[in-house]
Amino acid sequence: MRIGVYGGSFNPIHKGHTQLASSIVDQGWVDALWFLVSPLNPLKSDSVSDMAAYEHRLKMAELATEGVKGVEVSDFENRLPVPSYTITTLQELQRAYPQHEFVLVIGADNWEQFPRWYHADDILRSFSVLIYRRPGYEIDERLLPPSVRVVTTPLFDISSTQIRASAKKGRMMRRWLDEKVVKYIKKEGLYL
Repeated sequence: MRIGVYGGSFNPIHKGHTQLASSIVDQGWVDALWFLVSPLNPLKSDSVSDMAAYEHRLKMAELATEGVKGVEVSDFENRLPVPSYTITTLQELQRAYPQHEFVLVIGADNWEQFPRWYHADDILRSFSVLIYRRPGYEIDERLLPPSVRVVTTPLFDISSTQIRASAKKGRMMRRWLDEKVVKYIKKEGLYL
């Protein structure tokens, strides 16, 4: 199987994430997509002071993806040494599941930073990359390496940062959150 690997903090996961993942699977870019909830993003390690505990982020991702065809949540990265760089995660996934082909799924905002990623050239040599568009980020497809493709998916002008900021003000962005995730956030008192 061709598995899309969509890693992130998912702090919290929202409908933009799940609808994007579903669109990538539905279009046949991958046979399945795995959300890999990251315990620590090496490029964000000091910038997110309101990071929910890993267990909460994993649980919210599981709740948000219940019943979403072809989309699963994995704690694989949490079993690796911290921080786990993307190249390490992809190599370890390939070792653990040699029957699958793994494809990295990232947003255009991450593609802009991609040269800063640890062993970015090795990722491009060894794995395919699918880039989804993000508002405010342009990609010149003529300049992309052969292993990289831009996918056409719906654009979602929302971020987890906006959701957390809204929650701190006592407002829950229900339009962007699965109802089970809203209930979980309230029950656990997250982002307040």
